[in-house]
Amino acid sequence: MATKAIGANQQLIDFLKSLHPINDEIVDYFNKHSIEKKVGRGKLVLQSNERCEHYYFIKRGLMRGYIVDDEKEITTWICREGEVITSIQNLLEPGAMGENIKTLENCELNIMPISAIQYLYDQFPEMNAVGRKLLERYYYDAQQRAIICRIPNATKRYEHFIQTRPELVNRVPGKYIASFLNMTEETLSRVRSARTRPRTKASAGNQSES
Repeated sequence: MATKAIGANQQLIDFLKSLHPINDEIVDYFNKHSIEKKVGRGKLVLQSNERCEHYYFIKRGLMRGYIVDDEKEITTWICREGEVITSIQNLLEPGAMGENIKTLENCELNIMPISAIQYLYDQFPEMNAVGRKLLERYYYDAQQRAIICRIPNATKRYEHFIQTRPELVNRVPGKYIASFLNMTEETLSRVRSARTRPRTKASAGNQSES
């Protein structure tokens, strides 16, 4: 008989199975070792000088990673429900330029110790397939961030963000989008306004011709 995941973990189990089939022992292990936690908006989950010892599956809410340079917060990523996050930087080399992780909304998380994931990698070959699929997703997301950083034009950076993360455009506060795209809030406001202006002119032109 198949092991049924505990209700609090079902979303996580479904996510893992969407990457690669996992057996009942793995499901049972996640049920016994993962922790569900609710974290309020604006709370630090990880500080830059702390070693990261967990993976976090976002069941509900928004989270962001950021570094601090000259007392300025620089957003490095933004993730939403249905995504797994951690900080490789803080796992391998925590310190002054390490990553901070903070909630942008009230969040519900499934938390799994990295040591427990390593045990699953060692004991179950299918978990290595899950890990590979996750790594592919991480690599893709990192590549998109690298592309954005190298686009010199602010408007084109924003257009790329819209194309790759449309679900975040109207959900994330503008100051964090601006930080992620390496521009000021004023520049982001101008870019957004410019995107709507041509449509207004075109509409006015059509009306005058009719």
